[in-house]
Amino acid sequence: MVPLTLLAAQKVSGLLTNSNALQQTVANLASACGVTVPSISSAQVVMSSVSADLGDMNLQLAYPRICIYSSAAKNTQIEKFRSFSGSVTITAEVFASGNLISDIDQWIHFYVEGVTQILRQNIGDWGDGMFFPGTYDVQLQAAKTGGLGFVESAKVSCIINVSLN
Repeated sequence: MVPLTLLAAQKVSGLLTNSNALQQTVANLASACGVTVPSISSAQVVMSSVSADLGDMNLQLAYPRICIYSSAAKNTQIEKFRSFSGSVTITAEVFASGNLISDIDQWIHFYVEGVTQILRQNIGDWGDGMFFPGTYDVQLQAAKTGGLGFVESAKVSCIINVSLN
């Protein structure tokens, strides 16, 4: 059996990558605004908690990218006769990079909106005892040097309610 913290992260990754959902969502958002935003393919959505600095050393990780990982698990035992009754927090860390800060300052918002739009479209039962109530938190980080000149990131965190035997 796949560990709970890995399974929950895989669920979020699947939402973003199935049928290139994130790529299409970001493209539609950018098109509606008349803006050009670098495409983000399913291959750029990875299951990893790697930081931007370490990711830059890995030639397989390109920009833009989204690193998805479980950042917390809490067994509150609300349902007393379950082995796990609580929540798992999933973080999708979004990275944009370019040689102009003005570009990445704009791009990061399209990637974040793409992720959150897909989350909003998938409120409810995710199977395997997991339920997404629809709440999430976004934390934008300031741009810094790195990547293709400059890197900007944002963390999108959501809590998945879990009830397992």
